[in-house]
Amino acid sequence: MKRVFLLIFLLTSILVFSQKKASKKFETTVNDIEISTEGLDDFVLENSESEFLEIFLYAENPNKQHIVFEEENNIATIKFNLQEFKTDEKVFRKFITKRLNRASAVVKIPTHIIVTIFGDDINIASKSCQNNLSVFIEKGNVKLNTVKENTQVKLYSGNVFATTNNADMDVISTIGSININGVLVAKSYQKNEEKSTKKLTINAIKANIFLTTQKTQ
Repeated sequence: MKRVFLLIFLLTSILVFSQKKASKKFETTVNDIEISTEGLDDFVLENSESEFLEIFLYAENPNKQHIVFEEENNIATIKFNLQEFKTDEKVFRKFITKRLNRASAVVKIPTHIIVTIFGDDINIASKSCQNNLSVFIEKGNVKLNTVKENTQVKLYSGNVFATTNNADMDVISTIGSININGVLVAKSYQKNEEKSTKKLTINAIKANIFLTTQKTQ
């Protein structure tokens, strides 16, 4: 048994530490960007410190051609042309219960752009971005950090984490749980703030939702 876990550890380490980086940088005037996370295990959204859009791809053998950026009718699309990793090794099927981080991406984006993210099984993190944001995935973990603008999340299963300041909220999880400031609430939760300038909407089937509310004095 020890040999099996040692093998898993070594294989995991090889895959993680063999990741390399490819990047692209654009100056764009579009108002909306749609991002497909197909082929990725993890995705991070950050605000850029300039008007440039920056895309970083981390994978075993990435290149700039794997980052696809297109513009049409004032809408840009970003996707990643990666082949899916497959293995027939029994040790992986039997013992690995978590996905290995084979490919991940970071997108740094100007604050004025509206962002929509699509995905299947993906972990997504927004580093308190000041963008109107929509996330539509099948399952995974969504970490919003502090919600700065209108934010919408729709998923089937997984976990959602967010902190809000004076935000309206409309939250539903049909089968999962909703936790507000450490307290479990019913399957739906609504809140309207008198001085709200943003709204957080979460619609889930089996996801667990963890929200922390703060009120600005």
